[in-house]
Amino acid sequence: MGLAMAAQDSGQKVARLAKEEGADDLVDTLNRMVDEAKATQEKAAEVAGSFEGKKTAIEREAREVKGKATEMMSTYLDDDADALDGFEFLTMAEAAELGHVQVLGQMNEKAANPQVQELVEFVTPIQARHFADTMQGSLKLAAEEDPDEVA
Repeated sequence: MGLAMAAQDSGQKVARLAKEEGADDLVDTLNRMVDEAKATQEKAAEVAGSFEGKKTAIEREAREVKGKATEMMSTYLDDDADALDGFEFLTMAEAAELGHVQVLGQMNEKAANPQVQELVEFVTPIQARHFADTMQGSLKLAAEEDPDEVA
């Protein structure tokens, strides 16, 4: 849930960077990703609410995770960041999110919670697509770079 919360903020930030560079096709992709991150957050919150007496602790942990992810983003995407920097950051973040949901699925093998399983099945294809989309965006922007330009 916390990573989905952070993904909304990072997606919006990178969309602004992409828009400044005229990469409108990438902006559309990022806007869809932000919407899907919001849906993921809502679905995760719904599942968290099903854990008797644990909802508040889960939400607190999600806020802490969001804070850590936001801090990482602000470190990586400083004032000199461009769209390629943004997409590279998102590629790392989406890989982490995909990995996290796979870990959750593995842990649920023992717990056998049907709501968690449903969440994993809902989120996995979204995260796989987000990773692929950010990787493709990174490669597209990298192809447009001048390799001889000094950074």
